[in-house]
Amino acid sequence: MDSIIFDVDGTIWDSTKSVADSWNKAIREHSDLDLNLEPVSLSRVFGKTMTEIADILFPMLDTEDRMNLLDICFDEENHYLEDHPGVLYPQVTETIQNLARRYPLYIVSNCQCGYIEVMLKTCGLTPYIKDHLCFGETQCSKGETIRLLIEKNNLKSPVYVGDTQGDADSCRSAGIPFIFAEYGFGDVPDAKTRIQTFSDLENICL
Repeated sequence: MDSIIFDVDGTIWDSTKSVADSWNKAIREHSDLDLNLEPVSLSRVFGKTMTEIADILFPMLDTEDRMNLLDICFDEENHYLEDHPGVLYPQVTETIQNLARRYPLYIVSNCQCGYIEVMLKTCGLTPYIKDHLCFGETQCSKGETIRLLIEKNNLKSPVYVGDTQGDADSCRSAGIPFIFAEYGFGDVPDAKTRIQTFSDLENICL
């Protein structure tokens, strides 16, 4: 292992309440939809690509309208999170500080541009993350985005920490080991390496 790549939602923090609040505001102000999103409903789509989320949440709209509304929701979300950040899972800050003393740390997420930056800024984690890449930048599958980050940073033996089957499948596609965060939003029945809390990474990696 020469580096660690992290997912965000369900791995580093839980932003479902703030995201639901911001999206409901955007939907009220910019559409005629009678729709109120609950945090739990959003947790089920976190980790999917932006286009997949639009298809699931706004099937009543045509493709162009659903993507336009999703873009508005993402803009509102990024601004809202500045003052209403997600909640870090226990001991995330301390564990990342400790891991960063030994490994370069990275983030790959299926999120929009700006989301990772807001998370890092509001949680004080910016100094510990060497680089990050997201779907908003690459418009690629998560597996391909992981590969692009690996190539960009000349990583030889990275591992990825995530919380969904999609994350596990993406790691398989990228050809790197996967560490399953059991406390997150998903379930990965065949995960070989698991953590019950974020701080368990110290037992595995240090």
